[in-house]
This record gives sequence, C-alpha cells and structure tokens, in this order.
Amino acid sequence: MRGKRRAIGSDLKAVDAYKLRPEDYVEIPELTAEDFARGVWHRGGKPMPHGPRGRPRAKTKKQPVSLRLDPDVVAHFRRGGRGWQSRINAALRKVAKLPEKKRTKA
Repeated sequence: MRGKRRAIGSDLKAVDAYKLRPEDYVEIPELTAEDFARGVWHRGGKPMPHGPRGRPRAKTKKQPVSLRLDPDVVAHFRRGGRGWQSRINAALRKVAKLPEKKRTKA
C-alpha cells in the first residue's frame, strides 16, 4: 500500500548510531525478585496470567526414536489412554532391569 509517510520528529539514524556507555545505566534500578514476581508472562503479545502452560522441563531429556511395533502392542498401550508412550517406556525399563524413575510434581 502506497501513501504518504508520516514524518517523525526524531533522527533515527542518530538514535541507532548512539553507543551506550556505563553511565547511561546509572539511572536504571536493579531488578529484584519482587519485581519479577509482579511481572506477567506474555506470549504473542497476549498476557498469560498463570504463567507458561505445559509440563515443566525434565532434568533428563528424552531421546526421540523411530520404533516399529506390532499394531496389537500399540493398541494395548493406547487403550490405557493418555501417557501410553510413558507406559511403554516404563515397561522397557522393567524388562531392561533399570531402576524406576521417580516422577516429581511441580
């Protein structure tokens, strides 16, 4: 869309060329834990009053793999509802005789 450009009252090239010096930061106060506690999470410009949603990040990251299983095996675990992949992981840990991982609530 073409049209008149609105004139602004500042020299943007001069603003971009300005290099911040340590004395420029003197008037900015240190942020405290209380300041961050009063903050509101935003995603895509919209406030999220309860903070970011979803599961907290795990200490150990899972490794994605491609695995081919028989359809009846997959159907068995999926019948149990959500978390079927975690149940397959638990069954494999049991067969491999690895210690069971404790789940922590956030």
